[in-house]
Amino acid sequence: MAMMALWVLLLMENLASVPTFPMAISGDGGWRLQDTHALLLGPFQTAFGPELKEACQVYQTLGHGLPRDAQKRTLTMCEPVAALAAVSVSSQAAVSGGQALAQQVHPPKIQGSERRNRGITEKPHTQRRKEILAKYPAIKALMRPDPRLKWAVLVLVLMQLLACWLVRRLAWRWLLFWAYAFGGCVNHSLTLAIHDISHNAAFGTGCAARNRWLAVFANLPVGVPYAASFKKYHVDHHRYLGGDGLDVDVPTRLEGWFFCTPARKLLWLVLQPFFYSLRPLCVHPKAVTRMEVLNTLVQLAADVAIFALWGLKPMVYLLASSLLGLGLHPISGHFVAEHYMFLKGHETYSYYGPLNWITFNVGYHVEHHDFPSIPGYSLPLVRKMAPEYYDHLPQHHSWVKVLWDFVFEDSLGPYARVKRVYRLAKDGL
Repeated sequence: MAMMALWVLLLMENLASVPTFPMAISGDGGWRLQDTHALLLGPFQTAFGPELKEACQVYQTLGHGLPRDAQKRTLTMCEPVAALAAVSVSSQAAVSGGQALAQQVHPPKIQGSERRNRGITEKPHTQRRKEILAKYPAIKALMRPDPRLKWAVLVLVLMQLLACWLVRRLAWRWLLFWAYAFGGCVNHSLTLAIHDISHNAAFGTGCAARNRWLAVFANLPVGVPYAASFKKYHVDHHRYLGGDGLDVDVPTRLEGWFFCTPARKLLWLVLQPFFYSLRPLCVHPKAVTRMEVLNTLVQLAADVAIFALWGLKPMVYLLASSLLGLGLHPISGHFVAEHYMFLKGHETYSYYGPLNWITFNVGYHVEHHDFPSIPGYSLPLVRKMAPEYYDHLPQHHSWVKVLWDFVFEDSLGPYARVKRVYRLAKDGL
């Protein structure tokens, strides 16, 4: 039954999949379908005019370290957009109270050097948080622990332990099938529980030790120790979003240079667990902490106990669940959906589809970066309380479509990220 429920969610998500800006208002006031890419690029064209080609390179950090033919493809991609820069395109229709309300969006004009730095120095989440708190101070009441989180973690861990017992005599082909179809969903969900716990969402900031040990417990079915290291680096992801040499969520130049074709980008998605694990060691290595050592010892003890009790197959099942579930898997679309620039000028996106039900609302990612101290369970209330700050923003409707577009769209790839240069990284501190 649990298996059927998971894949029903995937079906619902794909049925709900529609382009981000499916409609535009025609000159006579009627509705007409537009090409998705033209609509996505329209507001950006209006704002940047003839210098859009340069802006494309600044926003995506494209051209840095790329071979000459790849640079040529990048400029070719930007040229037709620049030619249309004088065209004003209407943006999406915001839905309020069940009625479609058409709005025309005109981004603010940017002058001279300000145009070059936009997206590199600005931190929109900080400004939006200040505005929302000033207008809706009641949102502060949501900044409290989520009492459901620890019980959700307990259920997920017990589900995987039961699965370990069930797969011990299963044929290898069926073991791998269930590792992808079921275990991948559960283990990925546990990693997102660890993400929520890293913000002290389970017991609050006053009980940091309890949060750390709950994360270690949630880590057990993953098979490899990572909860303590994740917290250490995830703090930097929020503090230095897109920071060159600081935010290890941003792919390296080597990744951007090599994984630039559909086949290679597909391989990059398959290998995501390895890149997320190894990238911090190359980009921003940090000293090993006491909690990381304890995390490793507890994880090794759990792995040995499972192997001793039920043999090799349960351990293979757990490791395969993590590698497959965090690799080319429908839920893994959130890795790409969150911060890769599908629309120039927007570096964080939300997804409001049904997969949020099993991922602790990680899809509400704009809201999460605006208010990291609000647990995932309460993030839908943020959008509900301040809809004018979120409903007009570009959003994803399907993580599966995100993965498809990432692989087959030339404008997308590991380079499609905003990079900021912080003084801290420049000074080597």
